[in-house]
Amino acid sequence: MGHRKDKGNHPKEAGDIMDISDIYDKRAIRDRKDASVRNDAIKQRAGEEMVVLLQNWKRKLRRYRIYRSLLCLGLAASFVALTGMLYYQVDSSVPSVINVRAGEEESFRLGIPARGEIISVSDQGTSNIPQGAVDIDLSKTVTLKTSLGSGYQMQVKLFGFLTLKNVNIRVIEDQELIPVGAPVGIYVKTDGVLVVGTGEFQGPDGVTRSPGKYILKSGDYIRKVNGEDVTQKDAFIEAIRKNGGKEVVLTVERDGEFMDVEITPMQDTAGEYKIGVWVRDNAQGVGTMTYIDSQGNFGALGHGITDVDTSTLMHMEGGTLYQTDIVDIQKGSSGNPGEMTGMIIYSDERTLGEITDNSERGIFGVCNDRALVMGCREPLPIGLKQEIQVGPAQILCTVEGDTRYYDVEITAVHLDHDNVNRGIELTVTDPSLLSVTGGIVQGMSGSPIIQNGKFIGAVTHVLVQDSRKGYGIFIENMLEH
Repeated sequence: MGHRKDKGNHPKEAGDIMDISDIYDKRAIRDRKDASVRNDAIKQRAGEEMVVLLQNWKRKLRRYRIYRSLLCLGLAASFVALTGMLYYQVDSSVPSVINVRAGEEESFRLGIPARGEIISVSDQGTSNIPQGAVDIDLSKTVTLKTSLGSGYQMQVKLFGFLTLKNVNIRVIEDQELIPVGAPVGIYVKTDGVLVVGTGEFQGPDGVTRSPGKYILKSGDYIRKVNGEDVTQKDAFIEAIRKNGGKEVVLTVERDGEFMDVEITPMQDTAGEYKIGVWVRDNAQGVGTMTYIDSQGNFGALGHGITDVDTSTLMHMEGGTLYQTDIVDIQKGSSGNPGEMTGMIIYSDERTLGEITDNSERGIFGVCNDRALVMGCREPLPIGLKQEIQVGPAQILCTVEGDTRYYDVEITAVHLDHDNVNRGIELTVTDPSLLSVTGGIVQGMSGSPIIQNGKFIGAVTHVLVQDSRKGYGIFIENMLEH
């Protein structure tokens, strides 16, 4: 019989048996590998996050440094600005010139954190004052007593060590002036022919021409034409016309210097020869006489006569003061300062005097007998700028034919204002003057300002935005012309 294979289960051989411990070892190795991978991933992510954190920290640090630098710069700029403002305010509160009366005790208080040292005396030639021998505390009231003929120079130092400026202390004689406050007509003849501006005209061929353009300019004074003196506008125009089309040589004064320029006149449509410039040889207006002194000299306006077109101080050959009558008053308002209109009759019978000087401090000259009659008030002593107080004062002016005092309030005093005509700020408070003029109007320039029985200044300007307010010049500034 053959043999049959048993299909049942039989135990495996020893080499075929799986060791469970091996299985666990393999799984452990795999788990360790997976854990290592995960750890490496975690470390990589941690490293990346750390890099990001470091980058963010560095950016924040840079921003912090930038902010700190900007803050430091801002603080430094603020310190410099505040220091500059303090320096400017202190500097502007210290006058460049202090006038004191001879033989009298003069007191003034600047009230600034500075000290002054007298460094020279004018009547001694070379100063023999030891350094630091005369030291003044400018935060307190300073009292001086000087003799006529002496003059001093004081060096002012902020906080005692930062030099501000040198102040001239001038000794003057006491003086009395007659306040006038009456309107006057003014006629001024220019020194030469004033160029107001250049223009254009058409020639016979219809082409626009302007021979004087880029050669002459506003504010020039033409003194000569081809070497011949010229003082009148009509004479100048005639000289150009007669010159024809030939080149003309003009002697011109510009900014205090003389020069010769050459221009070739051209014909207009009427065949007249021109150079295309607008010219003027005189100026007229109405103002107020400020004072008459003991010598019969007058001062008026408190500011100079300027050309209406060029806004430059007019160079004057001569001038005349005329009696005038106010015929109309345009009341001032916000944005409109108002105006006094006067009628001027240019006749010998109405002449009041000769104008000899036109300066930024006013117009000055000599009165005739007719003008001296206007000085009918009692003379008043002058008040120096350090004596002026914020508070009530009066101005003397003529409104509707009546010359009288009106109440004002001095609101500020600028001892060393950049503008010589605006040392006093004032506001009109008198109801009767406000009802007629609205405050300060054109034509009132030169009205005397009186305070505590002393002649302290003259009205010079009106504030356009508020006609009740304006400015004045110190009377001592007018006397320095």
